[in-house]
Amino acid sequence: MKKIYSSKWKIALFMAPALILFVGILVAPIFMSAYYSFFNFKGFGAKTFVGLDNYKELFTSERLRFWKALGNCCLLAVLSVFIQLPISLFFALVLGKGRKGERGFLSIFFMPVLISTIVIGQLWLKIYNPEYGILNTALRALGLESWTRIWLGDPKTALIAAFIPTVWQFVGYHMLLLYAGVKSVPTEYREAAMIDGASEAKVNRYIVLPYIKPILRISTIFAVTGSFKSFDLIYVLMGGEPGNNPAVVPTILLINQGFDGGRYGMGSAIALLLIILCFAAAILINAIFRDRETVSKKRKRG
Repeated sequence: MKKIYSSKWKIALFMAPALILFVGILVAPIFMSAYYSFFNFKGFGAKTFVGLDNYKELFTSERLRFWKALGNCCLLAVLSVFIQLPISLFFALVLGKGRKGERGFLSIFFMPVLISTIVIGQLWLKIYNPEYGILNTALRALGLESWTRIWLGDPKTALIAAFIPTVWQFVGYHMLLLYAGVKSVPTEYREAAMIDGASEAKVNRYIVLPYIKPILRISTIFAVTGSFKSFDLIYVLMGGEPGNNPAVVPTILLINQGFDGGRYGMGSAIALLLIILCFAAAILINAIFRDRETVSKKRKRG
């Protein structure tokens, strides 16, 4: 084994299949999207070089509504971090104590992750239906007729109505990640803190949360980048026409321009901007968590 690891060409040979897949599936498409974004291209035939015209149109055209779409996905990211993750963390902390029926609850909470997003979209379409949906029916039964509305058609409620199924679907996913981190906390840490008189809340705050901070960072990155890439559930709930969609997101624009409209250059420009946003978000989140870790270390030394 030592001879294998000491030989650079053998290491390169073993890494080659994974490297080829990585370049072919991830790196090459990014560079191809960047290349096509400078052209007016219908997917076949000749390409016409247009320089930055696709980007100029994207940022200035009111018809495309890119700023509206970008604002919606940023709002989804904020709601995911400050609503979805705290709910997931709460369930992870509760179940991580070793409650009775722990595995059963884990399966129940994780079940929506396993269900097809198309099925979830159809389910919530029935819930939000203004005529026979469970939500409006319950409000009428409680005498709150004035509260009923077309939830997915009202610009004031459409984005939140599209976000709620996302929370419901992926709370279990983040909960499972955080639960694994909570269960990895050494029991002697908890026991020592309890002996010193620390309450359960203080144990979670000063022992559990710092210990699972790397997993919190990963969950935050997944939540934010997942919001930027959100498509299928919103597409099922709201449709694919950006002009009539109060919950339009960049991926809806990408499909509308790139595939439905045959403007692959514009679609590539939107795709490239989404890639940049996801990378920037991941770098920023890593920097925030790193800064907090540095501050906490300085306080301990002080």
